[in-house]
Amino acid sequence: MHGPGEIRVTVFPNDRAAARALAKRIAGHVSAKPSLVLGLPTGRTPVRLYQELVWLVERGQLDLSRIRTFNLDEFLGIARDHPGSYRRFMEDHLFKPAGISDEQVEFLNGAAADSAAECERYEEAIAAAGGIDVQILGIGTNGHIGFNEPARELQARTHRVRLKPETRRSNAALFGSDPNAVPGEALSMGMATILQARSIVLLASGKSKAGCIARVVNGPIATRLPASFLQLHHDVEVVLDEAAASKL
Repeated sequence: MHGPGEIRVTVFPNDRAAARALAKRIAGHVSAKPSLVLGLPTGRTPVRLYQELVWLVERGQLDLSRIRTFNLDEFLGIARDHPGSYRRFMEDHLFKPAGISDEQVEFLNGAAADSAAECERYEEAIAAAGGIDVQILGIGTNGHIGFNEPARELQARTHRVRLKPETRRSNAALFGSDPNAVPGEALSMGMATILQARSIVLLASGKSKAGCIARVVNGPIATRLPASFLQLHHDVEVVLDEAAASKL
């Protein structure tokens, strides 16, 4: 048991080795608790992790048929079958290839008519599932986790958020490489929701994340760097490749 502020850091030679090790760790959690509630991120970084999980499922080394999943966020104003939606991304990269059924998946509905009611519904669904056992996180180059963007103050609970230009740029690949086509708003789990997970693993790779990671692990806690709040959690591990760890 670590006290708050003690972030464990594990460094691997490259992003594939990091993803493989984390996939094996998740498989261990699932084997100990088949009905594990797993919090999941979207983005380029976790794609390798999802490939490794699918690989374990295909080889009969992992059974995900009883887990529950909650994703961190979704764009506002687009339906789940939109090619740029995070739901579609997860279907393609993990849910379908790993045999995770619709009934196991909880997802924010970006097309909901009432976004405030949808955020409340999501919080209630997390509580009804007994909370999140293991929350996997990626990190934006500006230090955001989920879509909790740097700001003067951070929202505690699932909420509607306006996306920063750099966040829209980093998601442009999902929208024909046009940052202006990326929705300007999203729904996201809040920082308190994330910090309520029993265990948290932040996965980061590449040199572009190195400065940010150094501040998350060693810097002060600041709303301008939302991921720095992970220092307050009692069970956080940061899993890095050498490039992302280069400034530690």
